[in-house]
Amino acid sequence: QVTCVEVVETYVERIREVNPLINALVKDRFEEALQEAQQVDKLLLEGPGDDYLEEKFPLLGVPITVKEAFSLYGMPNTSGLVNRRNVIATSDATVVSRLKQAGAIPLGVTNCSELCMWYESSNRVYGRTNNPYDLQRIVGGSSGGEGSVLAAACSVIGVGSDIGGSIRMPAFFNGVFGHKPTTGVVPNDGQFPNAHGVRTSYLCTGPMCRYAEDLEPVLRVMAGPGVSKLKLNEKVSLEKIKFHCMDHDGGSIFVSPVDKEILQAQKKVVEHLESDLGVRVQRVAIHKMKYSFQIWSAMMSSKDSEGQEAQRFTDLLGDHGKPVWPLWELMKWLVGMSSHTLPAIALGLTEKLVNLNLSGKAKLVSMGKSLQEEMEALLGPDGVLLYPSHPTIAPKHHSPICMPFNFAYTAIFNVLGLPVTQCPLGLGSEGLPLGIQLVAATYNDHLTLAVARYLEKAFGGWVLPGKV
Repeated sequence: QVTCVEVVETYVERIREVNPLINALVKDRFEEALQEAQQVDKLLLEGPGDDYLEEKFPLLGVPITVKEAFSLYGMPNTSGLVNRRNVIATSDATVVSRLKQAGAIPLGVTNCSELCMWYESSNRVYGRTNNPYDLQRIVGGSSGGEGSVLAAACSVIGVGSDIGGSIRMPAFFNGVFGHKPTTGVVPNDGQFPNAHGVRTSYLCTGPMCRYAEDLEPVLRVMAGPGVSKLKLNEKVSLEKIKFHCMDHDGGSIFVSPVDKEILQAQKKVVEHLESDLGVRVQRVAIHKMKYSFQIWSAMMSSKDSEGQEAQRFTDLLGDHGKPVWPLWELMKWLVGMSSHTLPAIALGLTEKLVNLNLSGKAKLVSMGKSLQEEMEALLGPDGVLLYPSHPTIAPKHHSPICMPFNFAYTAIFNVLGLPVTQCPLGLGSEGLPLGIQLVAATYNDHLTLAVARYLEKAFGGWVLPGKV
């Protein structure tokens, strides 16, 4: 009904209209995108037939955006680090290459937190990204630019990565869908920083979209041959899913209590599942979840099976130069002289503390392994857990520094390796997105994706900012 050029032009206009407010897209490739759109229209005109095109190019002509931490040929690849500001990608990350080969058209790259290790997307290279529902609120991190650009209807599909909730927090705060796949299915190569040692088992690359039905086709393309490990062709009977529900982590001293509105939204989901599907949602209390932050922290800094140490954050901050001295950087920051953000400096300081208590760390790693077994046993082949995405709705700018460990609600599932779909549940009383995490056992991504599609119909999914 419309040409690909018209589609791309419409998205370009939309970005030009709203990006000055949200600062989500940090570098565009509009000219190249329009040339690629012309090629698509030419192909459709000469067309070898729709069936052939659909099979060979499942995402033909679809505008996408890519987190700046991923290599996209010709685009910057700084990850918000000042001493990388002249780095331009000379190739595509594997997932970007696969999306391009499937016909997708990248419009540009989006903002992230410094070195992708904080849940506010702000850095000294591109500045701060704002939430389209309230410009005074954060977009989450580290794939915050993607969350914001999608929520503002500036893109169809986003490429995100997640080692502690970096897909799911932005999807939650910005009211869109995000999927953290089962670990080890979608390749992570071509992003900076990439995971080394034990962290390769925790970092995941995945899709972010406005509509639930788009997650699966994009995941298929991103996974490539690895998709065979997932059961995406299996038909899901929602009535046969064993639903479990947990309202909070059990009261960790490190994180905020869960907002009443988030609990209320979760309660409505439980009531709807029970009344509409005739299922019984089982309430569970998994004691070890109370130690989510400590478990994540210990497992992230542990040695891998070959005894290799996890890469130090202070080395990454130096990026092949001299390692950064966090205490010195803090002194410089206080007088406005540091090229690093305060959260990055703080992370460098806390990194040293984690390794002070080695016996305590070993106990936490062991607790993580036993929690993983407990979760796999609970969820089994047909289980889905409903769990809050975050203790609060999108906080105001800078406030995460007061509650730095609230990301534990998403982070725990990275070290457990479980697939999680972040699902929006409309807007709360302040006009900010609500949502829920849907968790399944490993390789059961098809279950959480099916429940997300169902909840989108029931609760309305993404809501255009400014509509209410």
